[in-house]
Amino acid sequence: MNLRWISTWALLAFSSSVWAVSPYIQGDSVAGGSVQTAATAVEGKLKGGGFKVVGKYFPKNLAGFGVVIATDETMLDEVGAVGGHAIMGAAIRVGVKADGSVAYTNPDYWYRAYFRKSFDKKEPAVKALQAKLQSALGAGKGQGGDEAPGNLTNYRYMVGMERLDSSKNKLASYGSFAEALKTVRDNLAKGVGKTSKVYEVVLSDRKLAVFGVAMNDSENGDGEWLKKVEMQNNIAGLPYEVYIIDSDVNAPHGRFRIALAFPDVGMGQFMRISSLPAAIIETMGGVAGVEKKSSEDAWQQ
Repeated sequence: MNLRWISTWALLAFSSSVWAVSPYIQGDSVAGGSVQTAATAVEGKLKGGGFKVVGKYFPKNLAGFGVVIATDETMLDEVGAVGGHAIMGAAIRVGVKADGSVAYTNPDYWYRAYFRKSFDKKEPAVKALQAKLQSALGAGKGQGGDEAPGNLTNYRYMVGMERLDSSKNKLASYGSFAEALKTVRDNLAKGVGKTSKVYEVVLSDRKLAVFGVAMNDSENGDGEWLKKVEMQNNIAGLPYEVYIIDSDVNAPHGRFRIALAFPDVGMGQFMRISSLPAAIIETMGGVAGVEKKSSEDAWQQ
């Protein structure tokens, strides 16, 4: 009887793990010594695997951690076809550490969240991208927590919090896509709000664009808040994004984007950065060309 119970429990545990998806996949280690050395090695692997490297990011005050950002031409076509908020899925992020550790964004996780109802039609392309990444970087264990696949389609951290398409994402509107694009580019070049550009991907024919934005403020900078929630090993969750749909400039709400990137962070850890969503809205609003305004705690908005 006990043996039967143990066997049943093991089967259920196995089934649960099959139906859970992790945000990151461990890759094969590369030569370390410094995070820059590791990033260069990953860049070479990505280029050799047919990817285009569009940026690298080493957050301030987070020594030994970095991200290499790449795109895949076929997946960009799929992102453009889905359109709208799916432009956030244009970039593939690979986290690196000074010791040579590598972990990259899991397509099966992120595109379920970004493609939503379109995922089933795009799943063959997602699987092809996953195989391509595995060939270039290796395929180890998942890390960073997990979510049931069904939860990702309309993801939110908890009841009442924002989803991918929240109306709160919209920061500013312009007369044209070109004007919106120029505004974001100019403001990032100026370092508005203590930001800088990590990467940009523009799909002009679809009037879609996404920018990776480094937050360099001494108090709310990426390196600072990531340490507060103890998620440095999941550095591939960075950088944050500003994105353009037609003539609108948007940024994902912090309660959605941070929770999606770090699903294994508990509410207690999130409360350590309770003021961050408001700071993100203000910072990304500056990038979008919005005049600076005082903001309330975004966890209460």
